[in-house]
Formats: sequence, structure tokens, C-alpha cells
Amino acid sequence: MMRVIVTLACTETGDRNYTTTKNKRTNPERIELMKYSPRLKRYTLHKETR
Repeated sequence: MMRVIVTLACTETGDRNYTTTKNKRTNPERIELMKYSPRLKRYTLHKETR
């Protein structure tokens, strides 16, 4: 199985707000997405954590 579940953490607060899946073969590097942060009430950069 190449798809794995990853957790996304907010870069500003450190909160782990989201989980998603990614394909390790096509995206071997860590992913970064703009997601909504409920604590800050705005969109912030979320990075993959391990």
C-alpha cells in the first residue's frame, strides 16, 4: 500500500487540526497546504508531521 495517512499541523499554533492521505510514490516529500485554523479563525499554512 502506497497511500498513507498523514497529520497536518498548523505552523503558527502547532495544533494538529487535520488528517489526510497521500501517495508516497508520487509525493515523497512532506506536503504543505493552506487550511483553516479554528483557533486563529483564518487560513494558515499546515505542514505534514510524522
